[in-house]
Amino acid sequence: MDTPSAQECPESCHQPDLPESRFAKNSCAIAFHQVSKVYSNGTTALKEMNLKIAESEFISLVGPSGCGKSTALRIMAGLGEASSGEIAWGAVQADAKAARKFWQRPSSSKLAPKLAFVFQEAALMPWATVLENVRLPLQLVGMSKLAARAAVAEAIALVGLEGFEQAYPRELSGGMKMRVSIARALVTQPDVLLMDEPFGALDEMTRSKLNSDLLSLWSQKRWTVVFVTHNIYEAVYLSNRVVVMAARPGRVVAEVEVAAPYPRSEEFRLSSLFNEYCREVSGALSLGAGF
Repeated sequence: MDTPSAQECPESCHQPDLPESRFAKNSCAIAFHQVSKVYSNGTTALKEMNLKIAESEFISLVGPSGCGKSTALRIMAGLGEASSGEIAWGAVQADAKAARKFWQRPSSSKLAPKLAFVFQEAALMPWATVLENVRLPLQLVGMSKLAARAAVAEAIALVGLEGFEQAYPRELSGGMKMRVSIARALVTQPDVLLMDEPFGALDEMTRSKLNSDLLSLWSQKRWTVVFVTHNIYEAVYLSNRVVVMAARPGRVVAEVEVAAPYPRSEEFRLSSLFNEYCREVSGALSLGAGF
């Protein structure tokens, strides 16, 4: 599938106290330019990472443990701080070291794509129902229960949990808990969905089902998705593009375009084309390990 072109960003999204991005205007949802992360003990988690992610693109970051996949994702979200480099969200940029401060500014939501983050663990409030867990992000910004009702109902329906609104986390399977976590991210109606190994702890059958459901949702909503995984097969099945990373230091060593058309089915998983893409990603991982 060809990488979708970005939609035009209205001129009103610019603000004079922010520098214009060095990246082409309106060409990407998120971009890294020479982004590095060095911890206080001297460990280099990321080294001069360059990456452009188009609007509505579905990319996966794959690589061994410690290669900086989750670190990069958290920096994109403003949950982590880089040591150097620049980050662009849409038509605006920030010094990577100031990314967290950028997202703390009240004006940021008007300037850049709206982000939502899905963590490795569902991290649900055990004392709260499915409905209450999904409503939490809207509650935190002061939205009333009445005002949030429609958005919460839509998010729950999108992940197939109608009828479980009053259930508690202890009554749900692992896959259902992750659906609640995804609904909690979707209730904010994001432009960009950042997913940090959300299905890693699930059994293979549940993971396969959630992969298919996620692609179905993506085809409807056309978010930009950045998906972190250790699983080559998962990455190839889901993505327009697989970004291969290596460790020590964390860096991008290859990008594999997955040109198979959507929608993708079990037939694609069993095809020689799928195996060919998996071998290409595996080869890039092996090559990166030898650098």
